[in-house]
Amino acid sequence: MRVSRNSTPDSFKSTKDYLDKLCDLANVKYSSIQVDFKNFENDYIKLSLGYCQEIIKYHSKTFSLATSLLDDDRQKAIISLYGFCRITDDIIDKDLEHGEKILEEWQNATRSDRLDITDPVLFLWLYTRQKYKIPIGYMDQLIDGVKMDTIKFRYETFEELIEYCYKVASTVGLMSMHIIGFTSDEAFRYSIQMGIALQLTNIIRDVGEDYKMGRIYLPQEELDHFCITENHFKNQIVDDNWKKLMVFQIERARMYYSDSWEGLVYLEPKGKWAIAAAATMYREILKIVERNNYDNLNQRAFVSKKRKLYLLSKLIVKF
Repeated sequence: MRVSRNSTPDSFKSTKDYLDKLCDLANVKYSSIQVDFKNFENDYIKLSLGYCQEIIKYHSKTFSLATSLLDDDRQKAIISLYGFCRITDDIIDKDLEHGEKILEEWQNATRSDRLDITDPVLFLWLYTRQKYKIPIGYMDQLIDGVKMDTIKFRYETFEELIEYCYKVASTVGLMSMHIIGFTSDEAFRYSIQMGIALQLTNIIRDVGEDYKMGRIYLPQEELDHFCITENHFKNQIVDDNWKKLMVFQIERARMYYSDSWEGLVYLEPKGKWAIAAAATMYREILKIVERNNYDNLNQRAFVSKKRKLYLLSKLIVKF
């Protein structure tokens, strides 16, 4: 099924102005961390790493597979980053009692330069932030994005959604970029676009599950354009209007993947492999949605391990 570009809403048009605004948000600086880890490197860091490894293995097989392509030091740092992001996200998604208060306490703890050997995620994350000079601003922006899920359950425009995507996904890419290494500030813009592509993919994949949690991320202006009502979500109706909406969403997500791919040249050689692998495997989710006849209200698209390994082998040939 194809949707004529003339029949799509204005939000498909150039997002240059949006991206300029997000690039301004990404312009944050690193503040020096004065902590001495020399008495802990051989024990607490190793134990904390093991804890974070279990988190990533349990929650994200795709991320775990892509991370394995990095050298040992960067692999450990990305595992630490994932642990921090996973805990941050779960505080809200697990619907914990007093979740907002816990998230505020967690944010204060992540901002602290005080060594806390009682929390393996915080301990390893502080070590990683210091080693790779990761700006605290990205952490704050990520947590602000997670907080949005406690107060904002609908999005009127794509401009609103793209800011959310930046906060909960592009910030992760920007922190990853500091770990992987980059050769030019030009990389920032592409990293932001990659984060948006990944989050749009999440939204497309999880639209049915998100609705059960009371959230609709798809912009209302686009729902109106394709004549989608609350009834589609409530009764899991996959009609022609729904399929046209999904064709549009998938096409836009792919546009962000394509645009962001050009930024791989600005990443250090060892790191770009892992980013390319993660993006390739994640982008495949969009194909699965298509093969499921755009029914993401009743079933969740996933990519098999066999398919992921096949995609990696193709990537090896391409590179």
